[in-house]
Amino acid sequence: MRGLPTLAPWGRMVRFATVGGINTLTFYACYLPLRRMLPYFAAYTGAFALSMVCSFLLNTYFTYRTRPTWKKFLLFPLTQVTNYAAQSVGLVLLVSWCGLNTAVAPLAAALTALPFTFLVSQRILRPPAQPDPPPARSDSP
Repeated sequence: MRGLPTLAPWGRMVRFATVGGINTLTFYACYLPLRRMLPYFAAYTGAFALSMVCSFLLNTYFTYRTRPTWKKFLLFPLTQVTNYAAQSVGLVLLVSWCGLNTAVAPLAAALTALPFTFLVSQRILRPPAQPDPPPARSDSP
């Protein structure tokens, strides 16, 4: 007999969102001081790279509850390409076209990239799903 659907995918999404919040705070804590020393886009890129290491560790241990490996660590930046592209386009559009303040625009850009990041990081970091066992055969009427 197959069991009822579990809440595991929802729990994973909640954990991913929590890690995303922590990662955003880490990013922002790096971005603000770098913005005083560098042009805003260079500060953004540096803060993004630093927070990506934090994101990798939190997502492997907490979100997907798996062991970090060098292979995953080396593949993780590839998953972030989508995130970086979506956030970068959002950042430039929000600053250049919408006139949003460079201190606030990265936060808004990060929100738009969140669904894409979840799908791509799940593909790389989540352990392979175990197939459901076949139903037990019942010979009784």
